[in-house]
Amino acid sequence: MADAVIAVVLLLVGATATTAVAVRDPERQALVLSVLGVVLAVLFTVLQAPDVGLSQLAVGSALTPLLLLLTVRKVRRRARGEERQE
Repeated sequence: MADAVIAVVLLLVGATATTAVAVRDPERQALVLSVLGVVLAVLFTVLQAPDVGLSQLAVGSALTPLLLLLTVRKVRRRARGEERQE
């Protein structure tokens, strides 16, 4: 039973990671990266590493996508400001 759960979660990780690479829009990539972080946290929990899972949940599914979204927003805002000045 445990092997089947691990196999299913590994397939979810593979599918989510492939989706994160295939998506071209940076905002959507950040959202898919957040989902990937949650799936990896589930994988770590299934593999009996709950401390690593909690760290992954905090950093991989919350902090990193948030920083990416803020960076994309700032870059796009600066690009719009430079277009207006020209």
